[in-house]
Amino acid sequence: MHAFDVLGDPVRRRILELLADGERAAGEVSAVVQAEFGISQPAVSQHLKVLRDNGFTTVRAVGARRLYAVDPAPLREVDVWLQRYRHFWTPPLDALATELARGRRARRLAAGADQPPADLAEPPVDSAQPPADPAEPPVDSAQPPANSAEPPVDPDQAPVDPDQPS
Repeated sequence: MHAFDVLGDPVRRRILELLADGERAAGEVSAVVQAEFGISQPAVSQHLKVLRDNGFTTVRAVGARRLYAVDPAPLREVDVWLQRYRHFWTPPLDALATELARGRRARRLAAGADQPPADLAEPPVDSAQPPADPAEPPVDSAQPPANSAEPPVDPDQAPVDPDQPS
């Protein structure tokens, strides 16, 4: 049976979905599939047999239980076959991912969440100044150095530009 014939059945696809999360007992798989598809336990067993016979699952016995798991080899073969067709959906999906990221960013900016919380924010670094010596006390940049001949500047007063008309 061809891989797509095996995967074409929704019950078998569902079984593989269940097993993708890890190994499961046949009874557990059967209970889920019976509830979702309304089929009998023998019918579920037949689907498990088709998957096993075509290499999509492995089974191991633990006492009276049968534990099923996905065998990735046939899925890799399907993936290789699909590679030829990926160009049909990869660029549109990449474009969708970009648009989703833009939307998330726009919502963050609109909500003001683009800034980290104040307790996590680092002070801005002035690239014109060398890094401060941790042994020295911090310098208030609004105040001139103590040995400066310039009078202190009031930070609330805007500087006057002589070339601008008042």
